[in-house]
Amino acid sequence: MATPNGATSPGASTARPSVIQLAIKEKPALYAAFIPFLTEGGIFIPTTRDYRLGDDVYLLLTIMDNPQRFPVAGKVAWITPANAAGNKTQGIGVRFPADEKARQLRLVIEEILGPTAEIASRATHTL
Repeated sequence: MATPNGATSPGASTARPSVIQLAIKEKPALYAAFIPFLTEGGIFIPTTRDYRLGDDVYLLLTIMDNPQRFPVAGKVAWITPANAAGNKTQGIGVRFPADEKARQLRLVIEEILGPTAEIASRATHTL
């Protein structure tokens, strides 16, 4: 059964992917959210909604001044629960798919972040 926002209620037979719009407006926020250790890359999304590993997520991502919105059909690969150690932000890490659009998105992110030595000591939302 679908809820008013299009999410599927627990116990439903087929789950529709969750649709999330995320705008990252600053380089430090992008650094904190990017998950480079996933093979195809990924992004952390702050959320209080419950997800399970492997859940499908459809993300519309806007990065800083880039006018393009990047559509990503990813999967939940990371979960930071509420009240996580170290005061980490609650949310999910979405793994990018192994396709050309995601490869281009990863390149855009890596180009923006460039050499991250000057911000490498900053905490991220994942590791």
